[in-house]
Amino acid sequence: MPELTIQIGGRGFEVSCQEGEEVFLQAAAKLLDDEAQVLSDQIGRMPESRMLLMAGLMLADKAAATGDKINSLENKLAEAEAELRNLRSMPQPEPERIEVAVVPPSVTDTLAELAARAEAMAVFIEEKSTK
Repeated sequence: MPELTIQIGGRGFEVSCQEGEEVFLQAAAKLLDDEAQVLSDQIGRMPESRMLLMAGLMLADKAAATGDKINSLENKLAEAEAELRNLRSMPQPEPERIEVAVVPPSVTDTLAELAARAEAMAVFIEEKSTK
């Protein structure tokens, strides 16, 4: 078993761990050391057992808060998934019918005749103005 010296609150501790778990142990020790450092900065020097207890309690509080947040997010996710299932199970809406007005041929013929007359008048006026 590998033995490591970890630093917590400025104090060294000899600990053993399983082969390959050294990195995890050091990461956990760093978390505990960070909390111990906060305590040391706020309170100053204190007995080792009290420092470790308080740092452990602070980590436990953070873990509990994280657990509560995870539970809340899991509930929201479950609600969103249920809503998504409901939406997917609903029948597709009927396609919207769009009607386009059809211009009757008589109106088209009348407009073409008016356009032809207007052009003829424009030509006539143009000829009169150039004379």
